[in-house]
Amino acid sequence: MALEQWFMGPKPPGPGETPLSEDLEPGAQPCREHLWPTPPNRPAIPAESEAEDAQGPLPLASASTLSPEPLSPGSGPAPPLLPLDTMFSPIIEQLRYLLKKADDFQSYLLYSRDRVQKEQLAKAMPTFLKMCEPYFLYLEAAARSMPPIYGALQDLVRKGLLEISQQLTLRLEQLVLMYASFGFVELEETDPLSISCFFCGRFSISPTHEVSIFRYCAPAAYTASRFPRCLYKKMRWNLETISEPNSKGKDSHVDYYFLCYRDTWEETGKSPANSCAQIQKLWSIGRWVHLGPADDDLYSWILCPQPPGDYQQLLTIGFEEPSHMLATDLLVQILTGQAGSARPTVWTTQGC
Repeated sequence: MALEQWFMGPKPPGPGETPLSEDLEPGAQPCREHLWPTPPNRPAIPAESEAEDAQGPLPLASASTLSPEPLSPGSGPAPPLLPLDTMFSPIIEQLRYLLKKADDFQSYLLYSRDRVQKEQLAKAMPTFLKMCEPYFLYLEAAARSMPPIYGALQDLVRKGLLEISQQLTLRLEQLVLMYASFGFVELEETDPLSISCFFCGRFSISPTHEVSIFRYCAPAAYTASRFPRCLYKKMRWNLETISEPNSKGKDSHVDYYFLCYRDTWEETGKSPANSCAQIQKLWSIGRWVHLGPADDDLYSWILCPQPPGDYQQLLTIGFEEPSHMLATDLLVQILTGQAGSARPTVWTTQGC
């Protein structure tokens, strides 16, 4: 099939595109076959051959060396010194591979005259997003999971990994929005075939708590019924509390947190011409408050067209949207009890 052949090798960039400083050769292995440094509690990803060192400047200083410290006394000698550029080489190479595939998707959309092929690529978009998930899993887990695995250089390595994660996230968001603007992808959250959001990684903050990251391609109403009014979500975090093996009668539980903004123009009824664009959106992080039906009331769930919920505002950020990386940093501070003295606020379902 033509689409399968396309996945096997990259297409040259179209007019107006900026090629990567070093492209991968045709037949480069997909992300599941690359060998990356293994984050804690995660098995290494097998690879048939070692990836070649990426050329060009890396996002972190290559003069530094990495010497992971043992997690506890007596756990064995420290591993040999590993230069940062050597560690980051396969990670950067994989980033280039995925960015090149995104450029191929964009080139076919903009320059191909075959509408059937464009529709096939749009259908392949969820597959491409899935292909990026192992990479996101590694980046976020290696950078954020506790305990840290890079010793004294954890902050330096963390910053580099998260910047790579953010770069790929924004590129995928841009790509999905472009396909949606041509009518090939649906962004409406109520459509089961839509690509309203995509997975951006998972990490642990304790042995019994894991956080999964999702990003909405376009701001979406907080609920399908648009209550609370004027409230739109841009990111979602699923906080899963995992029951311990020796605990009886306790199942895993998931709480939902959101990066949202309140549209002050919509709230006050002001027109854009009479308002300041810099204060249109008031950003905050909050938690989903479930209002019913009861979890064990199956009959009520069947009859409920839209589960009612509220928004408990935990942190007011301001009128400037936080970066993808900063938003998750703020959530971690909230979950670990380090986020300022913001007073929680519950938004009613009858208004902003």
